[in-house]
Amino acid sequence: MIRVLAATVAAMCGVAHACGNPGDKLANGAHYTIAFKTAPAPIKTSEHFAIDLTVCPLGKAPMPRTVRVDASMPEHRHGMNYKPTIVAKGPGRYRAEGMLFHMSGRWEIAFEVVTGGTTERIATAVELQ
Repeated sequence: MIRVLAATVAAMCGVAHACGNPGDKLANGAHYTIAFKTAPAPIKTSEHFAIDLTVCPLGKAPMPRTVRVDASMPEHRHGMNYKPTIVAKGPGRYRAEGMLFHMSGRWEIAFEVVTGGTTERIATAVELQ
């Protein structure tokens, strides 16, 4: 039993590590995990930044056709003043350029993974000082 548990944990760690690069933040959805980092890091108020991300399908989920990225401040009921541009960098890898958080507080970054007929929304919170 202990060997089975150890093998399961090792396999899970291997899968998590295989998604993105060491140090990436992870956002988990039902069918995909998004590994991402911002450039520059940390994000600064009123300064443009980019997000490099890797989409990792879980189970038998297909690779995405495309990805959309947006951000909003749920407590303030508004989003960014800029629409990011998404650039494909390879299978499952993307860069969202032109992001800008114009005020401090809690932001929610939303990744939308688009496949043939479905879109999965995966969100993660970011606190900007």
